Amino acid sequence: MATLPNPLPKLAADPSGSSLGLELPPGRLIDVTAEGPADEPLLWCADDPAKPGDWTALQPARRAAGLLPVLLDGDGEQGGPEEWQLLPDEASYPGDHDAEEVLEELWEELVPEAADELAPEVAEDETITPYGAEWPGLAPAVDPGTDPDARAAEIADSLADGGSLVKEPRLALVPARRSADIPAAMGWTGALTYEGDAARLCAVLRSWEDRFGIRVVALAWNQLVLSVAAPPTTPEQAEAVAAEHFAFCPDNITQGEHETLRAYARQEVLNRPVWSFWWD
Repeated sequence: MATLPNPLPKLAADPSGSSLGLELPPGRLIDVTAEGPADEPLLWCADDPAKPGDWTALQPARRAAGLLPVLLDGDGEQGGPEEWQLLPDEASYPGDHDAEEVLEELWEELVPEAADELAPEVAEDETITPYGAEWPGLAPAVDPGTDPDARAAEIADSLADGGSLVKEPRLALVPARRSADIPAAMGWTGALTYEGDAARLCAVLRSWEDRFGIRVVALAWNQLVLSVAAPPTTPEQAEAVAAEHFAFCPDNITQGEHETLRAYARQEVLNRPVWSFWWD
């Protein structure tokens, strides 16, 4: 994928990041991929679990070095990011994809199969009610109520303070143009069983950045956690967004606690400042 100049190699000789205007805690550069060492480091990752306030302390990295923060699961079943089988060369550039085209294509592939993944008593038409086989289109934007970066810091602090979504999260820095691009920039493969090019999903994340003020706050081996500055505030808005979530990550519904899009919208989307996705 097209990338910005990578400032991470400077940290090899300057672990504190002082030459970049940073004061980094002890950490390491990661260049491990499924195909061998990358030409340049993919990310910097702290050695110790994150604490509340650490995310805000690294905000200067965004301005000074073009490095964006993200929390990485440090104690999951698949280990840390060195064991995640990263594939940066397999990702294209998010800006080359149209979010609605990606979602429409995924929706049309999913809808005929939706009932097969659900409990027998759930009829196919109930799965995606109030929608049908035709892609319903993008949900309208919601007026931002909170600064997206402030919301991201708030959610990151809650995860670092014993949140249940990621285990012992480590703060990391990734060279990326925008938060939505982080998965593709580091070669994350957590959704590989569903979508082979992380940049296509990042194109959707870019659209959610623009419409709902999301930030990529945390990644685990097969899980993605977003902060949401402008979540839907009405059931109708929530259902429209839930349709996008279904196309983006059907496992959230077909293998989750909520077996219908409408129930998922009420419980996981409406007024929720965090959206979490996982792929089986």
